[in-house]
Amino acid sequence: MHERGLFRDLVRKIDSVARAEGATRVTRITVRLGPDVRLTQQHFEEHFEAETSGTASEGAAVGFAPWQAGDDPSDTILLESVEVALPE
Repeated sequence: MHERGLFRDLVRKIDSVARAEGATRVTRITVRLGPDVRLTQQHFEEHFEAETSGTASEGAAVGFAPWQAGDDPSDTILLESVEVALPE
């Protein structure tokens, strides 16, 4: 399924950012959904929740930024930002 591959890639990117920052967990992500991605925000959140189960991203809040005209390709999910919790 195309969606599953998109989410696996997204979670890999998020995990990479979290590891690079030495984070204990991911608290929030912001994404931009391309206009040709056939996902509602609710559907995105459901897929994200399922794919992040058992990872540092589990339970992270999801925010959505508007797609910008120069973004390409339009059938993708762009990771805009990752917020993490650092060890104390």
